[in-house]
Amino acid sequence: GFTRRKKTSLWFVGSLLAVSVVILTVGLAATTRTENVTVGGYYPGIILGFGSFLGIIGIHLVENRRQMLVAAIVFISFGVVAAFCCAIVDGVFAARHIELRPLTAGRCQFYSSGVGYVYDVYQTEVTCHSWNSRCQLKVRSNTCYCCDLYTCESAEPSPTYYEFVGVRSCQDVVHLYRLLWASAALNVLGLLLGIVTAAILGAFKDVVPLSRLALGPSAPPQILYSPAQQVLAYAGFCRPPATVPTCSSYPLPLQPCGSFLCEDAPPPAPPASSSGPPPRYAPASFLPGEKPPPYAP
Repeated sequence: GFTRRKKTSLWFVGSLLAVSVVILTVGLAATTRTENVTVGGYYPGIILGFGSFLGIIGIHLVENRRQMLVAAIVFISFGVVAAFCCAIVDGVFAARHIELRPLTAGRCQFYSSGVGYVYDVYQTEVTCHSWNSRCQLKVRSNTCYCCDLYTCESAEPSPTYYEFVGVRSCQDVVHLYRLLWASAALNVLGLLLGIVTAAILGAFKDVVPLSRLALGPSAPPQILYSPAQQVLAYAGFCRPPATVPTCSSYPLPLQPCGSFLCEDAPPPAPPASSSGPPPRYAPASFLPGEKPPPYAP
């Protein structure tokens, strides 16, 4: 299960990284097409690409894998929000501020002088004809302008762009229009793919490999205490005590002395034995019916 989840996560993160690169490329191509049209569709590509890069690194890590995947999820989440905003902005701009009908009909002109060009300085004035009047329009070098989109009678700016500065031809405006819609579509794709990728990485960051589950954490060594083992262990270091003969080992002959036993009679000597030394304690004589005292070492 871990290997399958890892391959799935790599596939989604790699796909998101590829989409991020395409979003960045299309966005930069659109924003550098003209000078007076600013496109922000490449920002999600940077954020999503960085989050995907962190995700690929985190998937291959063994240690600190969870922290790296959490950072990747955070960046991908920010990229999803940016992709949503840029998709709306680019789509609305392409739909409301660029009109292709005069361009495709060939009613727009391209002015290119290339001599003495200074930024933000108009080079010439052209005459635009409206429905019942005409007016002068100032254009700069390398500008595609459409008199059909410019209203001479109105003092308010036109809602649609009637000139595009910094282009090489009017065909670049058509390319810009297509790039804007492509950027909006790619941002929507990055939005959906980013949500799915973040969810997959969120589930994968808590998965533990089977090998680590089999090994598990090393248990601390257990110290078993057994009094019997301790006694046996120390028994070899102590000398055994000398055996003391019990009272029943030697018979005690009683000598009659009238009607009672003589207490002053010396005890008989024990028989000689060649097997060992004589006992350390001599047995004492007791009266009939009297119990001997308990043994004390």
